[in-house]
Formats: sequence, C-alpha cells, structure tokens
Amino acid sequence: MLPVKCSLEFTLDQETESEYESSPSPSPPPPPPYDMSWQQQQQQQPREEPSQASAQQTREEQLLTMIATLQQQVNTMLLQQQGSRVEVAKPQMFNGKMEEVSAFINAAYLYIRMKMTEEAATTQVAWVLSYVQGGVAEAWKDNLLDELAKGESEVESAEQLFTKIRNDFGETLEEERKIEQLRTIEQAGRTCNEYVQEFKKVARGSGYEE
Repeated sequence: MLPVKCSLEFTLDQETESEYESSPSPSPPPPPPYDMSWQQQQQQQPREEPSQASAQQTREEQLLTMIATLQQQVNTMLLQQQGSRVEVAKPQMFNGKMEEVSAFINAAYLYIRMKMTEEAATTQVAWVLSYVQGGVAEAWKDNLLDELAKGESEVESAEQLFTKIRNDFGETLEEERKIEQLRTIEQAGRTCNEYVQEFKKVARGSGYEE
C-alpha cells in the first residue's frame, strides 16, 4: 500500500507543476509617461515664418517713426507757446519820413522774428504794410498793393519789402544826412556811454563805421 501512495503523491505534484507552468505570466506594468523638457517643447513648437518676422519689424519701425513725429510736433507747439508769451513791441506807424526808416524796419523785423516765424511770407508782407500809413507812404502802399494783386511786384517776402522801403524812402540821401549828423553831434548833458552809443548809431550807414 505504501508504494501506491507515494506514486499518487508524485503524480499530483507533477499535475500541479504542469498547471502552474501552463498558466500565463502577468504582463509588466506600462512605462511612465515621458516628461518632455521645456527646451524640447520649445524646439517642437512651430517657428515663426521669416515673412511674419519681417512684417513685425516693419510695424515696429513705423511705430517708432510715428512717435518721433509726434514728439517733434509737441516740441514745436511748446516753442510757439513760449514765443507767444514773450512781449515784443510793435513798430510805430510809418508815414514815409526818411529819419524813421531804420527804426520802423528794425521794429518790424524783431516782431516777425519773435512772433510770426510760422506765418506765410505773404502774411508777413501784409502785416508790415498794415503799419505803413499816412503821408507819402500811403500812396506808395496803395501802388504796391495794386502791383501785388496783379503779380507785377518782385516783393515776395518781408526782407524784400524792407529793402524796397530803404530804397524808396531812406537810401538816397541817408549817407549824406548821417555825415551831417556826425559833424554836429554833441555830448551835451549825456553820459559818456550814452554819447558813444548815439555816435555809433549815427555812424552806421554813413561810411565811417570803422
């Protein structure tokens, strides 16, 4: 009876081992998800096309140009506002007297330089002529305005108008008049500095400036 029992046990062990070997082995766990680095992600992102980069650069240049233009306009407005706050004396009315030519032209020139630099040349000419009134200068102004209306005058700027005023009212006998003043000028009750300044003023345009 003993040999039979051992054979039966051996047979059971073989069947158990065979069943174990025939059963499927468990599958390995899936690998963890791959963690892509930031640099690799950036490399995989679609790159900007050259045409898009060029368009962006063009827009930036246009924006910078607009900013520069606006800044220039603001600076110009500030300068105009500062100039408008400066008090400048207007010229006295000019009636054609030879001894008033230089004073009239100097005053008109300073006012235009300080207050009217942005005005058109025709506006400056009209403004100067508005201060030419009375005496022989009244008829002279009417003739000049008629020539300007017909396009027959060579006066196109305030500087040219000043030259015409000098030629028509002051240059003919101005040198002789100044020389005569130099001969008769006296210090009288003025200080030395006042006398020197008056002498220089009379000497200007007489040929004795040096």
